[in-house]
Amino acid sequence: MTESFSEQLRQEAEPVWEQIFHNPFLNDIADASLSLENFRYYLTQDYLYLEGFARAVALALAKAPDSSTLESLAHRVLTPVERPLHHRLMEAAGLTLEELQAAIPSPTNLAYINHMVRTASEEGLGATAAALLPCPWTYHLLGERLNIPEHPVYSLWTSFYTEGGLEASVAAWRSYVDTEASQAGPRGRESMRRAFITSSRYEWMFWRMAYQMETWPV
Repeated sequence: MTESFSEQLRQEAEPVWEQIFHNPFLNDIADASLSLENFRYYLTQDYLYLEGFARAVALALAKAPDSSTLESLAHRVLTPVERPLHHRLMEAAGLTLEELQAAIPSPTNLAYINHMVRTASEEGLGATAAALLPCPWTYHLLGERLNIPEHPVYSLWTSFYTEGGLEASVAAWRSYVDTEASQAGPRGRESMRRAFITSSRYEWMFWRMAYQMETWPV
């Protein structure tokens, strides 16, 4: 049986993804030793990132080839699956919505958001879906690996992923990628590959950014 294009992309990105799965931030989450200050920083930046993710999906709406795809994409931008989780975590971590909304993206976060929005603005649906797929897919796979001691905040965060909260989202984005790849020529598939690998690298950089609590240098 021939492997799907999305599976080929995952295999190419495997060295990057393995570094994601073993980064210091997640290692400290795994034994519940991560400082709450670190997690508040991560949660704030992730909140801002998901706004950028939603904007990229919104841009992709105009490129939907048929009504079925349009309806599916509209559902993904209008009902972000992780927003309810964020609101529960905010209270548990001692953050307010006003604090999150007043924050600014870190350099790495802003670069990642710009990559997604630029891809959605300038490329087709296939490359856009490929740029958006690494985030939910790596988090979904993290859910299969994370096993932490009971913690009032981190257990709440990990439960969403360990219980398969992103399974449907991953399936949808993979479907977009595979459908578009089946109709694209070599140049189109190469654009999808570059978008996917770039986002995978930004995923690793995002975790490093969170652990270092990156700020603007000047």
